[in-house]
Amino acid sequence: MAAAAEPGARSWLGGGSPRRGSPASSPDLGSRGLPRPGPGPERAGARSALGHSFRKVTLSKPTFCHLCSDFIWGLAGFLCDVCNFMSHEKCLKHVKTPCATVAPSLVRVPVAHCFGPRGLYKRKFCAVCRKGLEAPALRCEVCELHVHPDCVPFACSDCRQCHQDGHRDQAHSICCASLAPECTFGRLRTMILPPACVRLLSRNFSKMHCFRISESAGPEPGEGDDSMDGSAPAAGPARDVLASESSKQTLKVFDGSDAVQRNHFRIISVPRLARSEEVLEAALRAFYIAEDTRDFELQALPSPVQPGGPGGRGKAWSGGALEEEGGRCPASREPTPEAWIIRALPRLEEVLKVYPAWLKVGVAYVSIRVTPQSTARTVVLEVLPLLGRQAEGPESFRLVEVLMGSRQVQRTVLAEEELLLSRLQDLRKTSLRQMSQTRVYVAESRAVVPRVSLFVGGLPPGLSPQEYGSLLDEAVATKADLVSLSHVYSSQGAVVLDVTCFAEAERLYMLLRDTAVHCRPLAALVLPDVLHTKLPPDCCPLLVFVNPKSGGLKGRDLLCSFRKLLNPHQVSDLTNGGPLPGFHVFSQVPCFRVLVCGGDGTVGWVLAALEEMRHRLACPEPSVAILPLGTGNDLGRVLRWGAGYSGEDPLSVLVSVDEADDVLMDRWTILLDGHGASGAENGLADMEPPKIVQMSNYCGIGIDAELSLDFHQAREEEPGKFTSRFHNKGVYVRVGLQKISHSRSLHKAIRLQVEQQEVELPSIEGLIFINIPSWGSGADLWGSDSDSRFEKPRMDDGLLEVVGVTGVMHMGQVQGGLRSGIRIAQGSYFRVTLLKATPVQVDGEPWVQAPGHMIISPASPKVHMLRKAKQKPKKAGTPKDARADGVPTPEGDPK
Repeated sequence: MAAAAEPGARSWLGGGSPRRGSPASSPDLGSRGLPRPGPGPERAGARSALGHSFRKVTLSKPTFCHLCSDFIWGLAGFLCDVCNFMSHEKCLKHVKTPCATVAPSLVRVPVAHCFGPRGLYKRKFCAVCRKGLEAPALRCEVCELHVHPDCVPFACSDCRQCHQDGHRDQAHSICCASLAPECTFGRLRTMILPPACVRLLSRNFSKMHCFRISESAGPEPGEGDDSMDGSAPAAGPARDVLASESSKQTLKVFDGSDAVQRNHFRIISVPRLARSEEVLEAALRAFYIAEDTRDFELQALPSPVQPGGPGGRGKAWSGGALEEEGGRCPASREPTPEAWIIRALPRLEEVLKVYPAWLKVGVAYVSIRVTPQSTARTVVLEVLPLLGRQAEGPESFRLVEVLMGSRQVQRTVLAEEELLLSRLQDLRKTSLRQMSQTRVYVAESRAVVPRVSLFVGGLPPGLSPQEYGSLLDEAVATKADLVSLSHVYSSQGAVVLDVTCFAEAERLYMLLRDTAVHCRPLAALVLPDVLHTKLPPDCCPLLVFVNPKSGGLKGRDLLCSFRKLLNPHQVSDLTNGGPLPGFHVFSQVPCFRVLVCGGDGTVGWVLAALEEMRHRLACPEPSVAILPLGTGNDLGRVLRWGAGYSGEDPLSVLVSVDEADDVLMDRWTILLDGHGASGAENGLADMEPPKIVQMSNYCGIGIDAELSLDFHQAREEEPGKFTSRFHNKGVYVRVGLQKISHSRSLHKAIRLQVEQQEVELPSIEGLIFINIPSWGSGADLWGSDSDSRFEKPRMDDGLLEVVGVTGVMHMGQVQGGLRSGIRIAQGSYFRVTLLKATPVQVDGEPWVQAPGHMIISPASPKVHMLRKAKQKPKKAGTPKDARADGVPTPEGDPK
């Protein structure tokens, strides 16, 4: 966006207090600001109730409206001088987005954002300065707020509130500005986990910890480095031109002592003949401070004192322009310093806004005068009658100071004898920006019983609760009187700790993340409590698992989108603890569904965890839907979810899950029992303990598994190259061409029994057990020809089909639809004897299996899957329950 002011329109620099009646002004006591001139012919609504300072500008480049996103035709638009909000003239009266100067005052419940690692976001604009995000920027992982790294300190703490934290009754705060106080969640009402039904006493944990979001190892957003050029220029038109003209000068401005210590400054560009009031207004505007300029002054930083060290009081601004016409600065005038600091002028009393916190009263806040003798106790005594709570004693209330930072909301309980005027003056001296983001609440003095649930994964499996307790005590020195084991998942090597002290919970969390047991790093997660008794009767929340590493690496964007559409507590990143924490959180939910975003291997991983957790769940048979992110996605094809995710709207995906049909699918258990073999290949001479794996799609032995293993190893070595499904398939082709002349004579290296009957194998290079009518990215390996020896395959018939392939060329012909596999057998119980080490893959996860036995048998019960409903034109007013297609069978699935 490029805009130039019209010659006839003078820029109106907003620096006064908000007008009476606006949400940012006190209803009882006025401010010291003087009334500004009314809007001229070139200004529309110069200072709106939302804090914008709009003026008419001439556009020199193609520009879009920030409200309706339509192109602004013609040469004129309306631009906010402070936050760069651009609008059509017709859209001015519909603007609902507040200016950055007043946004903190409009927040009902301050909630910090969860900014992830920096990334490139096309066609996005910064929510603070409204500029395009050409360079790497930051995105909130919960509400998808986009900001420049330098604008993070000025972002408003207005993220979504998604759980109870023991202090307040929650609301869906993102809806408060435009909807009724009680948000109904719209189309996703039955799929969302209501915030009022989730409790998490976070206290010392950040939002990233609470939502189990993996943290980046890069620098903290908004902190920048200590170099002089690491800070951002001021917002507004001055940001476009940085004093390259001789008539302008560039100044570095600090907003307090803390900014000087950290060397965090803003750059403003002002005319060399600017008056002191204009320079001060520009400096306040750079920090998004909308207060009367008469309450502040600019002090020059003493030249011997560099940023980062203590400095004394500098002289006030004296570089103003001469008032007479044509006057210029005399040559003898001393040079203007380049670095200035904004200071608040001392006050004998102040007007303090006190918010009623979570008390149910009829006013947003009350305003009182604070004198040098005012303490926290006297303020409480003065505020209670104004809130209608005079009948209650002041000992039941306390003053809480809340710093509404964009990354963390900090709460400090003020001591009863704390002198408030002195504290406010110290805050202004430290940072004017932080002072504008600070509120004072009066809250009830209620004792919060500490209770934090910590999930600990990565422990050795198969131990008893006593052994896990001793192991953790040895590793992190747990305190027995504060920590107890509430749940033990021995088969998966995980436990859940109940901690009754916030400080101990924080200490354990930080230690566990940096601890390894038996050379395996531990995983530590903060888990919420789902209040299942408060769930609405028709609520069936959706538990979402996303694997960011699957297929085309699109999982990270889906994680952010689903966290925005749903409650972030019901969205789990599988690379951060696996599926077990999500199932544990939902263990008491009476009815829920599951959405797995990943490849076939990811789906098998989640289904295996579900099988182990089934007896602990209040809903033992949740239905599972798939969003295919992998390379082959055979199960997704069979269930009509498509060959792969190609960027569909996440909302439409959730609607499709809600409308999907429930079908059954067989699950199979594979017992791997390897025995010692001194002559084993690949150096596998040691006996492997028996293990059990679960299968949903297919199990391959031989050349099929060997190609999967080579692909898997190539992806592990260079994961950054495997970012598209097309590239992944190209790697499969290259690996296959390398094996085209390779012969293992698999039929001589294995023995097969079906239903206790020995089956003679033909000359093959690969043996494949298939449970679904799709293999190798949609190929029909069994074929469509009828055969009286076998039944027609279905994925819920309790039977597996055994097919052989003669080599890479045969596999290519099958995938091209020219041939089918060699039909060998069909049954429900199989025993395979491996005479030597052989590659094996189950649902796309390959490994080299030592010589021994493989026993394949049905796993009960069958798993409930969700198949996407066929897209049929619906008549208006036809409810979902009126569909007459019933539950279709999987074999009638033409692709």
